Amino acid sequence: MSMKYTFFLSLFLLLVSCRVNVPTAMLGSARSRSYELPEGNLQVSKERNISWNTRSAFADSVVGDWAEMPMADWENDGKTTAPRILLARLYAQKYIPETNKVIQSLVPRGVTGSQWLLNPQGDYDFTLTTLTTILFLFGDNPDLLYPETKDHLVHVLLTESGSKFRKHVPHSLGLFIDTENHILMTEGSRYLKNQWLNAHGNSSAQFDNAQNGMELRLHNFLCGLTSMGLYEFNSLPYIGYTIAALLNLEAFGSEQIRSDARQVLDYMNWCYALGSLELNHFPPMRRRYEKAGIRDFASNYHTAFMTTWLHFLPDTFPIPSRDLVPAHTLVASCMPYRPADDAVKWQFNKGNGYFVQFGHGPGATPELYTAGENYLLSAGGANRGKNSHIVPRPMCLLLKDGAKTVEETVHLYGPSDDYMKWNNTGVFQNLAVAAGSVHVPKHFHPVTVQGNWAAYSLQDSITLIVYSSEDFGLFLVEENVVTRELFESIISLNSDEVKLKSSFIFHNQKVIQYDVNAPHRLWVMQSENGNELNRKVDTWPLMNGFFR
Repeated sequence: MSMKYTFFLSLFLLLVSCRVNVPTAMLGSARSRSYELPEGNLQVSKERNISWNTRSAFADSVVGDWAEMPMADWENDGKTTAPRILLARLYAQKYIPETNKVIQSLVPRGVTGSQWLLNPQGDYDFTLTTLTTILFLFGDNPDLLYPETKDHLVHVLLTESGSKFRKHVPHSLGLFIDTENHILMTEGSRYLKNQWLNAHGNSSAQFDNAQNGMELRLHNFLCGLTSMGLYEFNSLPYIGYTIAALLNLEAFGSEQIRSDARQVLDYMNWCYALGSLELNHFPPMRRRYEKAGIRDFASNYHTAFMTTWLHFLPDTFPIPSRDLVPAHTLVASCMPYRPADDAVKWQFNKGNGYFVQFGHGPGATPELYTAGENYLLSAGGANRGKNSHIVPRPMCLLLKDGAKTVEETVHLYGPSDDYMKWNNTGVFQNLAVAAGSVHVPKHFHPVTVQGNWAAYSLQDSITLIVYSSEDFGLFLVEENVVTRELFESIISLNSDEVKLKSSFIFHNQKVIQYDVNAPHRLWVMQSENGNELNRKVDTWPLMNGFFR
């Protein structure tokens, strides 16, 4: 019996006997193998012509609020809160002597990598990421970060340096790959400490990222995120820490690493822009199951970054008021990255609409979105087994109405309330179907009702046609049509309610067939006008679709 097998068996028995949960990193929340997805026919938007403001009243208020917080306890709150208070004080140039004294008194509060039974002091990489930001923003300004404070930060608190690029969970004998947020935070901080030392007089080869291999390893890892997509896509809470680590690399790395990190951020923000409407974003996500009950849109960590960036815009973009995750508004306020132009535009202006599909590779769920000029229909995805760590969401119709929770939207899911059973990939152009009833907010009043059918005339000249029964739901969204005429046409074309559970005829006679009880590895939609669709979601390209 090999040593690795013996270790794994002993570890499993130990965890079971102790009734300790195996860490999520060891049960599928980290990528187990590499694969490249086809690019698809959509390209990530990268063009930049916006002249962003250098200051933002919103960002200043965020920094000011954090700077005025009482200093948090390092042992209990040193993972995120305490280092962010230090960052805000230095950025706001407040309490400088006190802040330097605090930093000089600190000691490392743990080690990097996922925290688990054999690495109980893990997660220090969360702390490292913010400390690295502090070093690069203020390390060359002795009036803010005193020389002795900087030395303590570099040589004591920033614990990772050298050529080791660790992808695996600490103390797992290389059996388990760590999650991408941990890899980015740990190895990004290691790389940047090397760079700092090399740029400030230490010529040792172990700190030269070109010689020690760190530049190439980090480059390859970042390129993998744009060819394979993020494994922890839309994650709560980890997407925020992935972005924070990327922002460090985009701001402070070599020209190559800055470019690589910017490409990943641009990819993420382009997906966000096409999958959101006026900063409402409710996509399927990978990790964590305990977040599955979240129903409000403000909990989205990516939205906190995006909203903060948009407050630096020079124009009159209508930036909706949001309750945001404050930790990530602070990080976004302090860092120089800004999204590409179209990642801003398409959040608010959907043009004539589109239909897009984002693939996430084998064992994952895709994202699907269809939009009109004034709405976005967001698919919810499907769980791929407990170890997939995928949280599907209801299919939601997002309008420009200021809705803050799922309950304030038209939404659809099924069967039952058990999200592990949902295959909520039943979104096509302007259409959503699922094996459950349609949930319509009480403040939406139908224009007409006939049996299980109802028609609604909504804001911005939007017509909503709904069919809802206990085990099947459907809704169609159209713009700039006569509601009653469309309603009568749709009912006439789809009068057989048995057939309706497997096919739908649009008012232009186009026919779409579907299986709302499809296995979770398949797209619910089957064919369009008799032409089979590619239903094998594991093979879908990174980005595919069309703009009208």
